[in-house]
Amino acid sequence: MNPPYQLTHEILRYIASISEKIGQINAKMLDKPAPKLRKENRIKTIHSSLGIEGNTLTIDQITALLEGEKVIGPQKDILEVRNAIEVYANLSRFNADSVDSFLDAHALLMNGLVSDAGKFRKKSVGIVAGEQVAHLAPPAENVPYLMNDLFQFVKNSNELTLIKSCVFHYEMEFIHPFIDGNGRMGRLWQTGILMQEYPIFEFIPFENMIQQSQSNYYGALAESDRQGNSTPFIRYMLNIIDASLTEVLAIRNRTITSEDRICYFAETTKTPFTRKEYMNVFTDISTATASRDLKLAVDLGLFEKEGDKINTVYRVV
Repeated sequence: MNPPYQLTHEILRYIASISEKIGQINAKMLDKPAPKLRKENRIKTIHSSLGIEGNTLTIDQITALLEGEKVIGPQKDILEVRNAIEVYANLSRFNADSVDSFLDAHALLMNGLVSDAGKFRKKSVGIVAGEQVAHLAPPAENVPYLMNDLFQFVKNSNELTLIKSCVFHYEMEFIHPFIDGNGRMGRLWQTGILMQEYPIFEFIPFENMIQQSQSNYYGALAESDRQGNSTPFIRYMLNIIDASLTEVLAIRNRTITSEDRICYFAETTKTPFTRKEYMNVFTDISTATASRDLKLAVDLGLFEKEGDKINTVYRVV
């Protein structure tokens, strides 16, 4: 049985807009960001997702930790960041359809922070807002069944990946399967589900926009609770994703460098290739530009060159 939700006209408009932007990103070969941009976006993701939960470390401090440097700050906050760095570095290795993989990710994310990291909760929990209980999660004994059912939806449903990712995020927050770490796991796993079809989402820090509209984030969760379906939350999250993709296109709307092309080609090509095949990917560059790119890649040790003149072929190292 699928979780309850409705596809409204507004939701369908967001899906159309997101699909168009993903197409533009792919056409501009921005689906493989340069290493520097990947690093910056990964730091933004960690900073925002943990900041939503009260972590106090700055962008600079997180950057320092990512680079192996020591920082001064609350030990709990430092441990949260170190755990998140490890989890996001291994994000592509997790199986978004697997409960066991989900638990493994929680074990890494909450290692040293809670005693039962990687295990579903064994007691009842409620979310308190002010002096009132805003949400009473399902009984602990129902959690394994509810989470297995949710993962069956993710694995077997023919629903659009964009919708499935939002539904999972809301339903997981509703079930509240862990004593702690539910919010950051919901955001992490939505990214994992999106990556199954759109690898670019590994480097889209939509958590940054969630943090900027944090009251709306919690408001959408509460409204979905009130209505008994995930429709309000789907609408909110698709708006966030759409805005995040708009930001990517705006930030990266510049002249593509040789390094950008080389990095993109190196990650998308595994077989030997010729200069002509390189130019088939980058149709707007001249023969001279392609030759300069390939020479630079060889000089940098990224490509190997074999043969001479018309018999020249290259291999990605």
